[in-house]
Order: sequence, then C-alpha cells, then structure tokens
Amino acid sequence: MLHRDVADGVHQIGEHFLNWYLVEEGGRLTVVDAGLPASWRSLLGALEGIGRAPGDIEALVLTHAHFDHIGFAERARAELSIPVWVHESDVPLTKRPWLYMSERSPFAYLGRKTLPIVASFVRAGAPRVGPIREVRRFGDEGTLDLPGSPRVLFTPGHTLGHVALHLPERDAVITGDALVTHDIYTDIRGPRIVARGATADSERALASLDRLADTGAGTLLPGHGEPWTGGAEQAVKEARQAGIL
Repeated sequence: MLHRDVADGVHQIGEHFLNWYLVEEGGRLTVVDAGLPASWRSLLGALEGIGRAPGDIEALVLTHAHFDHIGFAERARAELSIPVWVHESDVPLTKRPWLYMSERSPFAYLGRKTLPIVASFVRAGAPRVGPIREVRRFGDEGTLDLPGSPRVLFTPGHTLGHVALHLPERDAVITGDALVTHDIYTDIRGPRIVARGATADSERALASLDRLADTGAGTLLPGHGEPWTGGAEQAVKEARQAGIL
C-alpha cells in the first residue's frame, strides 16, 4: 500500500510486513530497498499513484542485501537499466542473499504468531529471490549524488554492510533494519533492533544506534513497522531498553 509523504517527498510502500521507499526530487526518484518479487507490481502502481514513470527512477539504493529487501532489484537493473547501489561490505550478500550470518537460527522463532508473516513472504515470492548480477559500491560515509541527496550512515550489525540513509532537508532517516518498529521474528512492536535470528552482530547493532540518535531527526522510516515520529533520540532510547532477543 502506498503512503504518500511519510516525510517531505518520501513515499512509503508497506506490504508483506515490510517497507520500501520512493524519494522524490525535481521529478527524479531514488528507490530505497526493493521488497520481495511481488513488489514489482507495487512499484509500477506506486509510480502511477504519484504521477511518475519508470524512466524517472535514477537509482535503487539498498540499506542491506537480505532477501526481503532486494526482491525486484535485479529485475529493475536488467529491464529498466536502473543502477543498484549497496555498501561495499554487503556486496557478497547481493550474490547469495539467503546465506547470511545470524547469531541464532531463524527457525527458533517460528510459532503461531509468526507463521502468518512467513506465509505472506512465501506468497510474495520470497523463495524466488536470486542474486543481483551487477551493483555499484559505496563506502562508510558521504552523500550519494542521487535524488534526495541521501547521506550514508554506516550502521553495521544487522548485516556487516548495513546503512541507514539520512535525509537532512526532510528531517528523516530511512533506517532499514538498523532500527525497526516491528520485529518480524518475534512479532513484537516498538523501536528495537532485529532479533538474533537475522542479525550478524547484535552488540554492534546496538552500538550503531548512536548514528541514528546523532542525526536528531524527527522521523524514522524503518524497513519493518510503522514510521516513528517521536524523534530519533527517543526511538534509540526505547530500542536500547528493548535489548536483544
């Protein structure tokens, strides 16, 4: 479902218990994350909903390369010639998105509450997610010369190359899975890091929250869960209190 202007010129597509985003500037677009394969139809629908076309997309930037964030990335690259950008430390993961590191087996979290989430992922084509054949790399910091001028916040822990994207002029941060408001592994809501079942280094993930708090942004836009409008510092405080599961 398309939610327009969750921050100034930033549109959220929320579906299948995950979110990805369109960032507008001067008639051009940056896509942030790529959902699951079924999200391709959502992309086309969202573009129509905001009066844009596929040709208006300048780039697709990944917060990280887990399978539920790269769903249509290769299709966008191959069919629309849209470059896919990713932190250099997550490039290997773009080639093997199902073989990522975690501190605990994800199957340890399966239960009555999480089965609907798993079923939704399967219906949206999660088993079909494959590698991205070609990507463009960026490093730990700097501003990407793309619509929205996203500033890279290196937030490793969930993956080794995880980043959040700060949009200072929009008072917002797209947090990816560095901080979520719905942990789909435990089905717990509220600001937190993702459970050990999908996180490479929880201690480092908690430390990376400092980068989010330091922005002072009013709005956080997570990869899972509802947007947070209570300020970055409060969200980080609550995420630390939630701890590691």
